[in-house]
Amino acid sequence: MRRPERVLLGQITGAHGIRGDVIVKTFTADPADIAAYGLTDAEGGRPLRLKVRRITSKGLIAQVIGVRDRNGAESLKGSELWVARDHLPETSEGEFYYVDLIGLAAVDGSGAQFGRIVQVANHGAGDLLEITLEGTGKVELVPFNLEFVPEVDIAGGRVVVAWPLEFEVLHPDEFESDEADGETRRD
Repeated sequence: MRRPERVLLGQITGAHGIRGDVIVKTFTADPADIAAYGLTDAEGGRPLRLKVRRITSKGLIAQVIGVRDRNGAESLKGSELWVARDHLPETSEGEFYYVDLIGLAAVDGSGAQFGRIVQVANHGAGDLLEITLEGTGKVELVPFNLEFVPEVDIAGGRVVVAWPLEFEVLHPDEFESDEADGETRRD
């Protein structure tokens, strides 16, 4: 599987203050690390150098070198911050860049493919693999941990997922209605 030449490390989400600072949503483990890379815009032509001011609950507050006022900062809203792949450190055992997981086949324990990873997300409770199921187009979110994804084979272009995922399914006969208090409960 071919590795991408560039990796998305962040995005400017808005302006901050009147002196040209921006708010940056980062995809680095330590938000302040983003300034250490040779960042470019989405097309790869325009370099974007950041000077970190501070980290807030909104995101990283930074100055973009060359931007001196709020209008300039607002014009950058939505700009993606990319880095050349060869500027990133190699990953350790069990670590992966999100971009390397996207596009991998999702297979069950027997090796049968049932889907493909289309996105990796983290909404605060841990990484989730978004898998589009073959033949249906439906999407499943799978926690990206050893219990649900015991094997990742980047070179082989696949991840093994504990599939089918087993959820507790309640059947109508498992419910008991208590007409006296109007509640339904599971036995």
